[in-house]
Formats: sequence, structure tokens, C-alpha cells
Amino acid sequence: MRDADKIDELTESTPPLSVKQNMAWNSIGSLVNLGCQWLITILIVRLGNGYEAAGVYSLATSVYGIFSPVGQYRMKTYQVSDVKGENTTGEYLAFRYITIAASLLLCFAYSALSCPSYALPAIMLYGVFKSVSLVIEVLHACDQQHGRMDYVGQSLALQGVISFTVFVGLFMVTGNLELTLLAMSVSVAIVGLMLDAPRTLRFDSLLPRIGRDKVFRLLRVCLPAVAAGIAASAAPSLPRQYLSLAMGSESLGIYSSIAAPIAIIQMGASYVYGPLLTYFSLHYARGEKKDFLELLKKAVLGIVGIGAICTVAIILLGEPLLVLLYGESIHSYTSLMIPMIPFAVLTGGMWFINDLSMSLRSFRGSFWGGISSLVCAVTVMVPMVSMYGMNGVTFTGLLSCLVSVLVMSIFLFRKIGGLGH
Repeated sequence: MRDADKIDELTESTPPLSVKQNMAWNSIGSLVNLGCQWLITILIVRLGNGYEAAGVYSLATSVYGIFSPVGQYRMKTYQVSDVKGENTTGEYLAFRYITIAASLLLCFAYSALSCPSYALPAIMLYGVFKSVSLVIEVLHACDQQHGRMDYVGQSLALQGVISFTVFVGLFMVTGNLELTLLAMSVSVAIVGLMLDAPRTLRFDSLLPRIGRDKVFRLLRVCLPAVAAGIAASAAPSLPRQYLSLAMGSESLGIYSSIAAPIAIIQMGASYVYGPLLTYFSLHYARGEKKDFLELLKKAVLGIVGIGAICTVAIILLGEPLLVLLYGESIHSYTSLMIPMIPFAVLTGGMWFINDLSMSLRSFRGSFWGGISSLVCAVTVMVPMVSMYGMNGVTFTGLLSCLVSVLVMSIFLFRKIGGLGH
């Protein structure tokens, strides 16, 4: 068991960085990684034959996105907020292997029943690619606990650059999406073995071993948050899948190509609050209400600021950039960007409240927020897509996010209200 007051302390050879340094490293590494993933969605259109390959790739990301919360099992948020030292890194790693296996089985079964057969290999290999990153994420959570998010940022940047380079080299030569995804998985695994593992070993053992009692305890305790994550992830994924069925994979490819740069807003929000979750948990555990609320204010202002900057940039540069990247064929669809902007900002805020709720162990709030989001999305997606076409996916997401934020906020403010002064 590690003492809560020693979470931020390391050996003299690996002193913790400041909060600002950790946020900077996390943001830089995450943005490089995100940029590389976005470039893949662009080049898959440029290097492929029209939007067909882009549609298959987007379908793979959407379908896997439904079950990725099972693989994650919200363990990163739980692990970085584990200020009482409930579990070792090796135990979190062993548990992650179990949840990854379950997520892949569910994803493959679902895709076999609901997706066209030609897309199944890509869906399965994309699941493997993302699962490798989930394993490395456990090591990153340990690094974050010990105040060394420079390790995290450097790893994320390298993963992005290497996987992008592999994609360009193989897909350009072979045009084979499945072979490319397999090679990308191997390249990311090499980064984890050669770079991340030796660094994290400075802090804790990586022997993946966990007792049955702890497995069942984590499964039981985090199940409401996982169910919430599945629901919250399915809420935007199901409308995209419905769009593919109703209007074809080319429509989904167009929508996803335009939505990709807008995702920077949502991801930017996570770069602001992600490094702060450990500090939120420490303030809450110590009853430091004033410090907690001050940190909360800074996080909210940071998210709003990121959203404002990205919104201005997208309004000014979005359309010419899309035309430059995709060609004139995308020009008639650029109006799809405008409603995507508030959707992305609201989505970033929703996940902040969701992760903060879990950090404070408010599992009920997280659960009902996710469920309400999914119920809303399923209820309105068919008429929305029927009336507004591709914009219907965005309008569905806006409504479902708004409902989720309102529900979770009620539970969260009740939780914070119980803090001391």
C-alpha cells in the first residue's frame, strides 16, 4: 500500500514535474498523436479509391468505439485517482488484459452480426491496434501518478509518428487496409516495450498478476461507470452506423472526414483536465473544498478557452483546409462543420464531468449520465437522419450530450457539497 501523501514523491533520480509541465507534455504528445491519426483519415481518402476505404475505416472506429469502454473499464481514471494505493501497477495491468479480451470478443461478435462481411477483417484488426495502446495506457497512468507526464507525452508522440509512417508506407504501396492495421499494431507494441516499460519500471513492478478477489471487486465497483462509458460511447457511434446503413459508407466517409478536425476541440479539453484528475482526488480525499473548487474553475476555464480558440481557427481555416486536403469534391459538404463545433465542445465537457465523477467515486452519476445519453440518441437518431441527413448525426449528438451533462451535474454538485471547507 502506498501512502496518499507520497503519490507525488519519487526517488531523487526521477523527481516529479510541476502541474504546468505535466499539462504541457501531455498536451504536446497528445496533439502530435491526434494529428497523426487525423492525417491517416485524410490520406486514406487520398491514397485509396475515393471514400470507400475511408468509410470502412470509419465504420471500424465506430464499431470498436462501442466496446472500447469494456477494454478500458475506466481503469485509467480509476488508477490515476487511486491516491490510497489500492492496487499495484502489475495488478492494473493484469486486469487490463482481462478486459481487453472481453472487449475484443464482444466487438467481433457484434460486428459479425451487424456489419457487412467485407468490413470484418478491418474492424477486428483495428480492435487489436487500439488494444495495444490500452496496454501502454496502464504504464502511462503509473507515470502520471508519479508526476512524470513527460514520459507519457513522448510516448504518445512517438506512437503517433511511427504508426503514421507505417500507414503511409504500407497503404500507399499495397492499398491493403488490413495489412496496414496489423503493421501499425506491431509498431506501437515496439514503442511500449522499448520506451515505456523501462521507464515505468522505475516506479513499480509490471508483473501482470492479480488475485481473483481483486478482479471481481474491480469488476463490481467499476461496472456502473463502465456501463456509462459504453452508453456514452454508443450514443455518438450508433447514429454514425445508422448513417452508413441508411445512406451508404461513402456518406459516412464524408461525414467522418469533415468531423476529424473538429475532434481537436474535444481532445483539447481532455488534455486540459486529464493531468488534473489525480489532484482533484487528493483535494477531495483531504476535504480541501476551497482548493478543489479553485482547481475546478481553472479546468472549466481551460476547456472553454481551448474550445474558443479551436472554434475561431476552424471557422477561419476549416473550409479552405478541407478543400486543400480532400479536393474540391468536399467543398459542397463543408457546411457540416458549423453544428459540429458546439457538439465537440459539449462532448468535451461531458467527458470531463464523467471522468471527474468517477475520480470522486460518484458511480451513480456517471451511470445515469451515460444511460440518459444513449436513450436520447437511440430515440432521436432515425428521425434526425431522415430529416437532416448527415447533419442529423450531429444534432443527435448535441441533444444526447446536453441531457447527459444535466444529469451528471446534479449528482456531482451533491457530491461536492459534502466536502469540508
